[in-house]
Amino acid sequence: MTPISGSGGAGRRRGVATLVCGALAAGGLAAAGVTALEPGAASASSHREAPLISGTPQYDNTDLYAFVSPDRPDTTTLVANWIPFEEPAGGPNFFTFAEDAQYDLHVDNNGDALGDLVFRYTFTTHTKNDKTFLYNTGPVTSLDDPDLNITQTYDIDLIKLHEGKESSRTTIAHEVPVAPSNVGKASMPDYGALRDQAVHELAGGAQTFAGQADDPFFLDLRVFDLLYGGNLSEVGNDTLKGYNVNSIALQVPTDMVVESAGQPVVGVWSTTQRKNAQGEFTQVSRLGNPLVNEVVNPLKDKDTFNASVPADDAQFLPNVTNPELPKLIEAIYKIEAPAEPRDDLVDVFLKGVKDLNQPPHVTPSEQLRLNTSIAPSAEPKRLGVLDGDNAGFPNGRRLTDDVIDAALQVVEGELVGAANDLGDAVDANDKEFGKAFPYVANPTEGSRGPLADGTGEGNDVRNQLGDALRPAGTDDTTLIAASAGAGAVGILLIGGALTWWRRMRGRAY
Repeated sequence: MTPISGSGGAGRRRGVATLVCGALAAGGLAAAGVTALEPGAASASSHREAPLISGTPQYDNTDLYAFVSPDRPDTTTLVANWIPFEEPAGGPNFFTFAEDAQYDLHVDNNGDALGDLVFRYTFTTHTKNDKTFLYNTGPVTSLDDPDLNITQTYDIDLIKLHEGKESSRTTIAHEVPVAPSNVGKASMPDYGALRDQAVHELAGGAQTFAGQADDPFFLDLRVFDLLYGGNLSEVGNDTLKGYNVNSIALQVPTDMVVESAGQPVVGVWSTTQRKNAQGEFTQVSRLGNPLVNEVVNPLKDKDTFNASVPADDAQFLPNVTNPELPKLIEAIYKIEAPAEPRDDLVDVFLKGVKDLNQPPHVTPSEQLRLNTSIAPSAEPKRLGVLDGDNAGFPNGRRLTDDVIDAALQVVEGELVGAANDLGDAVDANDKEFGKAFPYVANPTEGSRGPLADGTGEGNDVRNQLGDALRPAGTDDTTLIAASAGAGAVGILLIGGALTWWRRMRGRAY
């Protein structure tokens, strides 16, 4: 297969116009336009992308990835994320999957815009001791540690469909533990060990993981501050650095999801269904290609898209063939927009690229399409197909793919002869991804930031009272000493209370 080449390459930029265009697209899909550029309208991939879902983050899909597993090329990995902008120190109620939701990974393996397989994740929350406000009551060293007060488990149902209707349902996992939120180093001294324990093997060589992870999406979102501060003085910052998400990862043998060896292209998307007051489940979020509902669809269509299915995507076609984003760029920065209708965008984002990841007899619909017969790249290129790497976006999506830059270059005509190197100057994630399943990086811990003066490894605030608690750069030693004294009294009172409680009632957790 001949790579689809372009002029995109790492490190190349075209001055102010490049940065401005990157600003316009930082949060935008290659296939359409933003409705408004205004402060407070921040979105990243599917982070807070539609009015209704933005108020219920537990049900909000943020990103979807699909790729041939680099270390197990006979398997395919799907990664889907939820709950945008998780502040690592966001306790005492840390981040759990919703119990009244169905988190679904859909596979269309024949291109007819109807799902053929659904992997359904449902979660249950367990509380050991509801008489404390604590997420954990001491250092946690394992997923079954008595000090991990709030835990979750999940089941996976494999639902097979025929012409869009359920034909069978099998439970393939039951009560699998979820990796917890990373409270901090004192609470979870070896979070990596907890992550490893949350990787669960399934029958037939499949693997599953659910838990908190570093948000793998990277881009500069400060475009909404009047185009990077109004004077392009703020660019190249990974806005999602330091934030976490809740992640579901599933790795399955490829022959389990494809129609046949002769038809290796699959389309995937993720959805969330929420139980309503009548006890029925209603779809409230949907995600396939990155960034679609943020900037392809105008406000009037966003909630409708989240409740829709790919088979009904013809209603959104004008948003793709007549995108708003190129018109904005042309009006403001005099960069000529490609001629409409944009059939090149329809092929890339609704059908798949011919001779790359387009299934035969395809029904146009919004899905992330992956040709599972293309081997993983030994040295992945961040621009994927645009830079000759056919194992990358828009042939599926790897964690390292720079979808903002690739999408912007395509919407400005890279595939129809208008070569460009536009981008947002954020080319990689702030954390390195793993080389084995589940590949996502560990979440940022809640206990971060500068230490108090006089503290360090083995010499922390728990055993250094008095002036040692003085924050770095603070000279008011009288106030700090008084605060330290009050802290010491508080520690003694709490310690005494806990000793009495355990003595009277026994260990309740």
